[in-house]
Amino acid sequence: MRMITVLSTMALQGAMRALAPELEASGFHCEAEFSPTLRLIERIRAGERADVAILTAEAIDALIGEGVLDERTDLARSFVGVAVKAGSPHPEIGDTAAFVAALRAANRVAMSQAGASGVFMAGLLERLGIADEIRAKATILSSGYTASLLASGAVDLAIQQVSELMVVDGVEIVGRLPAELGGDSVFSAGTFIGASNAAQGGQLIAALSDPSRAPLYRRCGLEPMGSV
Repeated sequence: MRMITVLSTMALQGAMRALAPELEASGFHCEAEFSPTLRLIERIRAGERADVAILTAEAIDALIGEGVLDERTDLARSFVGVAVKAGSPHPEIGDTAAFVAALRAANRVAMSQAGASGVFMAGLLERLGIADEIRAKATILSSGYTASLLASGAVDLAIQQVSELMVVDGVEIVGRLPAELGGDSVFSAGTFIGASNAAQGGQLIAALSDPSRAPLYRRCGLEPMGSV
């Protein structure tokens, strides 16, 4: 069995776990570490290496330009969304005004700091003119899943990639952010140049990007490339 090391964004953790039995049956065994995108970029630029990296498309492109990774293969599109504790009322978030109202009505909000959703939300709150107001009642996680704070009642709303929110038990997905606000990201893979298992890493990427994975990606809160 081929052991392949992977440094991956948390947005693909649910999908990778769900795929693990099928991948192992095909001869792949992945030793994957999941962390926020910005943290992984920092570690890679500091010299850490694996066989495969799964990051945002922009991060993969940047590391290709720096001579760290080879060509980019897009895997799936992800969307920032909102979750509440299971059984709690679902706020209306269907348009910008409703989303802003939901943020203002919440007692506490959990957001990511170093993940793609956190970077997006920081800019979005500034554009909406509510950055100071929302940050004053926000819990900003440097790592981990924002939805984990819902079960304890520490926060009313959790915001992160939908695929990350879905990893946590005892929560319900309210929905994606309004389309006019954006918040979608493409997550992609590349093999490290000089990796000891570069060929096997390329085979793993081919397996992850196979069109047959589409139903599983959807179940994990992601959209296969070409569908949306």
